Amino acid sequence: MRVSFYTLGCKVNQNETGALEQLFLRRGYTLAAGDEAADVYVVNSCTVTAGGDKKSRQWLRRAKRLNPGAVTVMAGCYPQAFPDEAAQLEEADVVVGNVDRAAMLEDIQKALDSGERVVDIRAHEKGERFEELPMENFEGHTRAFIKVQDGCDRRCAYCVIPRARGASRSRSEESVVKELAALAAAGYKEVVLSGINLPSYGKDTGTDLVSLIEAAAKVEGIERIRLGSLEPDLLSDEAIARMAAVKELCPQFHLSLQSGCTATLRRMRRVYTAEEYARVVEKLRTAFGGFASFTTDVIVGFPGETEAEFAESLAFVCQQKFLKVHVFPYSRRAGTPAADFPGQLTEAEKADRVHRLQTAADAVRDTLAREMLGSEDTVLLEKAVSSNLFTGYTRLYLPVAVKAPGAAAGQIVTARLTEWDGERARAEAL
Repeated sequence: MRVSFYTLGCKVNQNETGALEQLFLRRGYTLAAGDEAADVYVVNSCTVTAGGDKKSRQWLRRAKRLNPGAVTVMAGCYPQAFPDEAAQLEEADVVVGNVDRAAMLEDIQKALDSGERVVDIRAHEKGERFEELPMENFEGHTRAFIKVQDGCDRRCAYCVIPRARGASRSRSEESVVKELAALAAAGYKEVVLSGINLPSYGKDTGTDLVSLIEAAAKVEGIERIRLGSLEPDLLSDEAIARMAAVKELCPQFHLSLQSGCTATLRRMRRVYTAEEYARVVEKLRTAFGGFASFTTDVIVGFPGETEAEFAESLAFVCQQKFLKVHVFPYSRRAGTPAADFPGQLTEAEKADRVHRLQTAADAVRDTLAREMLGSEDTVLLEKAVSSNLFTGYTRLYLPVAVKAPGAAAGQIVTARLTEWDGERARAEAL
């Protein structure tokens, strides 16, 4: 039996798909290659935007065209957040959510045996524990993504994630360190700690994210640690100081923003102001001796966002000098408070603001990249382009193509940045 996966959304989704692949392999499945027809097609959905739901449905329809007799599975955040809607999807033979993912295999077997649809969307429960899933290798990747936290206790006005993911819950530090040791033994030198609301790690188990970072740094063989998305208000002065003391921690932070206008942030029900956000950025830069980079996400066209508020957000984003910004239009999600807010903008207005902010952010990125030329940084060699040319990322998360004769993918080398072509830097290993 062959299985094919399609994953939308965040690094957590990608991590979970990797774990599901291993569960299927243990059951005797093989992974379909490329456009090879499969017996089972699984979409691990993202429902942050309506566009994600649409892509999920389109992919299942395509799968049915490739193999009309295959079992198609809609899984993940979309069914969990909108169970009634997902249960009616004609494209899906099996519909499951985010609770007890391992049970998906039994649901698929039922569909294979009976030929009937199976809808098994289990509700999140109070006191739910972190679900352990296998993750022994990351096929095709030279860095390992480790899911350490799930769920979110916040209630931002636009967000369906708490409904899709449930309450915040943490993986035990012992379990994480054990997996890190196994990954290091397999040759992985860089790991990414990821979660739905990563800074809330440990609040349910009596520890915290910084303690986990410190424990991860002690694992022999782990040379670089990266962090997933962070909430700025959860980074205390003590946490920042402790993080800066961990030499293995890459000084690159994806710090969630959403808007650079405080009035808009208030309507979004975010718990910080633009000024407070800027202070956290400055504290991180100072703690890491000025050697730090920042990436973020920004929503434009939130209900009620005036042209003046958008301009304020655009100016703030440019002032913060982000190395990369993901700009996306507000997506109206049923059941969220913002769906009923007055002042909904048209799709054309939102698209225009996406273009303007992304263009400005990209210009800042170009300037920052050129300022780095001539400097030295370490690079994880990820993909071999030729016998002596590799693509990879610096500690600051700048994409590079580095000449490294005699090296191999998975190694970390020190390199000098020499050119910038608008997409990635050229570098030479020292």
